[in-house]
Amino acid sequence: MTRWLPFPLLTAALLGVWLILNESVSPGTVILGCALSVGAVRVLTALDPPEGRFRRPLVALTLALVVLGDIVRSNMAVARIILNPAAGNRTPGFVRIPLDLRAPYGLATLACIITATPGTIWVEYESAGNSVLLHILDLVDDQVWIDTIKDRYEKRLMEVFE
Repeated sequence: MTRWLPFPLLTAALLGVWLILNESVSPGTVILGCALSVGAVRVLTALDPPEGRFRRPLVALTLALVVLGDIVRSNMAVARIILNPAAGNRTPGFVRIPLDLRAPYGLATLACIITATPGTIWVEYESAGNSVLLHILDLVDDQVWIDTIKDRYEKRLMEVFE
C-alpha cells in the first residue's frame, strides 16, 4: 500500500480540499478528486522529499498558539507604526541569528513563522554557518530578537522536528 499510495493522509487531505472547493460530493467530483490527489502525491514522491519526523503534537499546538499571539501583537505594533509615524524614531535593520535547528521541515516552518509575522522578513539562510538573516521593521536591540527566535520558536521546533 505504501508504494501505490505513499502519503495516504496527504492524499485524503487533498481530496477533502478538492471536495470543499467544488462544494459537491457527486460521483464525478469524487472520482476526479481522487485521481488528482493520487496524481499530485505521486508527483511529490518523484521530487524525493527529505525524511521528516513530526513528534510531540502538544508542543506543536503550544507553538501554534504562541505564533498566533505573536502575529496578533505584531499586527497591532505595525499598525501603530504606520498610523502614527511621528511617535518615535523607528530604526529598521538587519539581524543575523545563529541557529541550532537543522531539520529541513523545522527550518521551513521557522521561515513561515517569521515571514507571517508582520514587521519581520526572512532574508537569507546561510547553511555553512547555520544562521538566518532577518529584516526587522523596528530594530531596537539585536539580542532581544536573537533570544525571541531561539527561545520562543527554535526550541519548540527542535522538540517537534528533531
